[in-house]
Amino acid sequence: MHTHPRGHGPADGPASPLIGAEDLAESLAAYGDLPRPAPHTDAELAALIGLLTRPKARIETVTVGHSRDAASRAAAGAFAAAWQARGGTVLAAVDWPESAASWLRPAKRLTDGEPDAWVIAAAPLGFAQLARRLRHSTDWEPSRTVAFAALQDSRLPALTGPETLHGLRGATSGGGTWEVNGRWVTTHPPAAGA
Repeated sequence: MHTHPRGHGPADGPASPLIGAEDLAESLAAYGDLPRPAPHTDAELAALIGLLTRPKARIETVTVGHSRDAASRAAAGAFAAAWQARGGTVLAAVDWPESAASWLRPAKRLTDGEPDAWVIAAAPLGFAQLARRLRHSTDWEPSRTVAFAALQDSRLPALTGPETLHGLRGATSGGGTWEVNGRWVTTHPPAAGA
């Protein structure tokens, strides 16, 4: 039987990787409601592409995932157009609702085709559930994933668990970058001259 490298696989028993309704209610009471995605900025899109095209990155194929809200759909579409204009390949665009029974279908669709990287434009709450399913049931790797500014929220790793998103990187609306390191989200200003 296959066991996930972090010990969250089927060999650990039938426990669901998803955030239970009671735990979710407690987290939202403690942390407050998570914000909805805002429209992306040109600086944010440029910084996101910069994360994928840094020297030695060798990223050509990506799969784009997004929530179904208007801002996330628009950000995913803008990224796909910009990536393809640079000569990159978008293997698939996968969307998901804010709530689902198991999240397995979008998780499998995101990881089909073995992309070099994943690009995520999403609302935090739905992505928290999806990320837990991705880590439990697929070979998804957060360190090969970049995201728009909507996921730059320290409550996200608190909801998912510290190892679920470790290595996830993203762009800020002002053109800077951020990264998840365990429970922490660290933000970096835009590079000089950017």
